[in-house]
This record gives sequence, C-alpha cells and structure tokens, in this order.
Amino acid sequence: MTTTYASVRERLDQDPGFRDVLKRLVDLSERDYYNPYREFRWPDSLPEQRWWMTPEMMVEHGTAIGATLSEQQLQVISRWESINFYSLNVHGIRELLHEIIARIHTADFVVPSAYFHHIIGEENEHMWFFAEFCLRYGGKIYPSRAMSLAGPGVAEADHFLVFSRLLIFEELVDVFNQRMGQDERLDPTIRKVNEVHHRDESRHIAFGRQIVAMLWSDLRDRIDQTQQAVLEAYIKRYMIASIDSLVDPLIYKDAGIPDPYEVRRQVLADPSHPAYVERILKRSISFMTSTGVFTSPLFEEPRRAGAAS
Repeated sequence: MTTTYASVRERLDQDPGFRDVLKRLVDLSERDYYNPYREFRWPDSLPEQRWWMTPEMMVEHGTAIGATLSEQQLQVISRWESINFYSLNVHGIRELLHEIIARIHTADFVVPSAYFHHIIGEENEHMWFFAEFCLRYGGKIYPSRAMSLAGPGVAEADHFLVFSRLLIFEELVDVFNQRMGQDERLDPTIRKVNEVHHRDESRHIAFGRQIVAMLWSDLRDRIDQTQQAVLEAYIKRYMIASIDSLVDPLIYKDAGIPDPYEVRRQVLADPSHPAYVERILKRSISFMTSTGVFTSPLFEEPRRAGAAS
C-alpha cells in the first residue's frame, strides 16, 4: 500500500529508513574527515608534455576533428580541458552551496539538516582545492557560463529540480574523478585531486539519489502526466547542456588551436557526440529511468499522457 504524505517535510520525516541513511552518512563523514589544507602537497609546476585528462574521457575522443590533431596538440588541449573541468566544479559547487544553504534548517528540510552541515563543509573544501589547482597550474579559473535554460514552469517541482540538478552535476563529475583518480598516465597531483574528491562524492551521491527519489515520489502524486513530461524534458536538456559545457572555445584558444569556435561546433555536431553524452551520463540516465522520471531514452521526447506506448 502506497503512503500519501501531506507535505515534503512529512515524507522526509516519516519515510522508512531515511533517518538511518542520514545517520550512516553523518557517521561516515565524521569518520573519514581530513584536513584538505594539509592533505595536498602542491608542486611548483606540472609537466606540460603529458596528459592532464584521461584521453578517452576528452570530448574530442572519437570525433573527426580529434583525428586531425596530433598527440602533442591533444595533450595541450587536455591541460586546458582539465582547467575548464575544475573551473566547472568551482562554479557548480557554488550553486550547490547556495541551494543547500537556502534549505538548511527550513521547515521542509528539518530531518536532513544535520547532514547538510557536512555537505556544506566538504563542498566548501572541494571548491578550495579545485580553485587552487586552477590558479596554480592554469593561472585562472575559467568564467562561469551559466546555462540559461527556460524553467519548466511547474511551481511544485522546485525542490525536486534543485536536487536533481545537483545530483546530475555530482554524478557527471564523479565519472571523471573515478577514471582520472586511477589513470597512471596522469601526474600524481591530478590523480590525487580526483581520488580525494571521489571519496567524498560517493556519500553525497548516495544522499542525492535518496532524496531525489523521495522528492519525485512525493511530486508525482501532486502533478499530472503532462507536467511530469515537461519536467522530464527539462532534465534531459539540463543533462545535455551540462556535457556541452565541457566544450569551451577558450580551451582551444588557450591551446593554440585555430578557429576555436568552429572546433567547438564540430565537436558538438560530430555523429559520435550523442554516444559520448550517453556514456558519461550513463549512471544518471539509469537512475532517472529506474525512478520513473524518464519514460524514454535521453535523445527522445518523453511520453505524454494518452500517447501511444
């Protein structure tokens, strides 16, 4: 029998097992706490003629334009692609902190507020070491290119959309972290930044999945199928735009590649790009499908009420 809750607060307060999950995450955060200002030993420089990002994870991998570039050119691009990736982390974490702080100790989020404190502390430290990497080895943080997606216009979905975006961001980043934290082609400093971040993010992702699933369960009881389809389409656009933000023309400009805007256009237009998007977002797509948020593949329109199945 499905339980109907009167509010988001009631669902988070009474949903079986949620308090146990939160306690376990708090305990893990306290057990695994480290001082990031002592954890890292920053060398004066990193070797430039070396991969700064796992080449198979680069957006140019498998594209026609990528095949025209030498390994040396790709290694230079990997340096700036790496700086862009950590810059995106800085900006993404800023949004995450803003949204979590806006909800901590509010009526709807009384129950998870104790864990919110751990998320805020850990993410603030993540933002510090990503920014430190960018400034030390790139001399800058790439500017934020905030995605200007039109909102879906479903007022009741605010909490669900916020935590969905944060989860997608964290899972996308973690795909890179896991791979690059173990890639011995990368400098040990790069590997460590990724490995340390993955260690913390595994907890944040576990929490994100739990709360997104609960918020969706609550929301779908309150909105119709047409509104559900609107939300699905919005989340899909957000996912695709998140991957597109990895392809910044400033990367190619800093790498000395001619006509950087045209290179970006060719990367995004390459027939292999949708498969790259789906590969990077595989976990997020699977989760959104298993929870019922997605009713169709990423690059297909969501099924609407009354549509043929």
